[in-house]
Amino acid sequence: MFRGLSVYTGNAHPKFARDICSHLEIQPGAIDVFKFANDNIFVQINENAREHDVFLVQSLVGPSVSDAIMELLIMIDAFKRASAGRITAVMPYYAYGRSDKKDQPRVPITARLLADLIGVAGADRFLTMDMHQMQIQGFFSIPGDELSARNLLVESFRSIVEKDPDGVALVVPDLGYSNVARRIAEALQIPLVFMQKTHRDNSGRSEVVNVIGDIDKTRVIIIDDEIDTGTTILNAVRILQDRGVNEIYVGCTHALLSGDAAEKLANSGIEKLITTDTVPLRPSARDTQKFEVMTVAPLFAEAIRRIHEGESVGALFNPPGLQLPLQVN
Repeated sequence: MFRGLSVYTGNAHPKFARDICSHLEIQPGAIDVFKFANDNIFVQINENAREHDVFLVQSLVGPSVSDAIMELLIMIDAFKRASAGRITAVMPYYAYGRSDKKDQPRVPITARLLADLIGVAGADRFLTMDMHQMQIQGFFSIPGDELSARNLLVESFRSIVEKDPDGVALVVPDLGYSNVARRIAEALQIPLVFMQKTHRDNSGRSEVVNVIGDIDKTRVIIIDDEIDTGTTILNAVRILQDRGVNEIYVGCTHALLSGDAAEKLANSGIEKLITTDTVPLRPSARDTQKFEVMTVAPLFAEAIRRIHEGESVGALFNPPGLQLPLQVN
C-alpha cells in the first residue's frame, strides 16, 4: 500500500486505469464523471483527496476526443480545488500530436494549445507514452515523463527475426518516426528501410513518394507510432507486396483504427498487427486473430510508483531485467 497515492479515471479508457491499480495493488479512487442532459460534464470526488499524490488516467481518444479532454481538465480543476498535494495528468495517448507545427498558412498548433490547457487547469506533472513528435514535450510548462513501448515491441518481434535473421527488414512508413525505428532496428540487428510519405490535403489520406533503402527481403516488419485511418500502412503494404515481400508484420504503439481501418488492415494480407492497450481496441478489431495487444499498464504502474516515491523514471527506458507481462488477458 502506498500512503497518499490515489489513481482516478475518466470515461475514455477506464479499464486501463483499473489495470494500473491492479498492478499497484490499490483500488481506483471514488469519483463521478458524467454528463447532464444539456451535455455539460460534471465531476465530483467522493472521498478525501487533501494533500494526496493524485494521478488522473485519461487517454485522449474517442468516440469523443473533446469529451475526453474536457473530462481531464475538469477533473484536474476539481482536485486542485480539493487541495490535492500534487496532480499528474496520465495520458497514455496524447491527442492532437500531428498538429505540432505550422505547416500550412493560418493553421493552429493545437498540441501546444492542449499542453497549455492542461497546465493552466492545475496539473503539476504529465505522464504519457510515445508522442507523435518528441518536441511536444517542450510545449508543456510543467515537468513530465514520456514512456516508450519500444522495448516491448522489440521483444515481440524478436521471435520473428530469429526465424531468419538475414531475410527480414524493418520498414518505417513515416520519416517522423525514424529515430525510434533506428533504435528498434539496431536492437533487432536488421536493416532499416525508410518510406517518405506526403499528405495532399487535410483528409488524412497519404501516399508514399519515395523509398530510401533496398527492399530485398521476403519478410518485413512495418513500424509506426500510431495507426489512425490505416492509409499510410496500407500504402506501404501494397508497395512491399508489389516488390515481392510475402510476409508482412505491423507494429505500433497506438492503434486508433478510425472508421473501417481495422477491417482493411485485416484483409490487406498482413500476418499480424502488434499494438498496445494505450487506447481501447475498437470492436471491429477484436473480431480478428490478426491483432495482438500488449499491455503497457504495468509500465505505467511502475512509472507512477517511481514518481510517487521520488525514484528515477528514466531507468524504465532501458530496464535491465524489468519483467513486464506482454499479453492482455
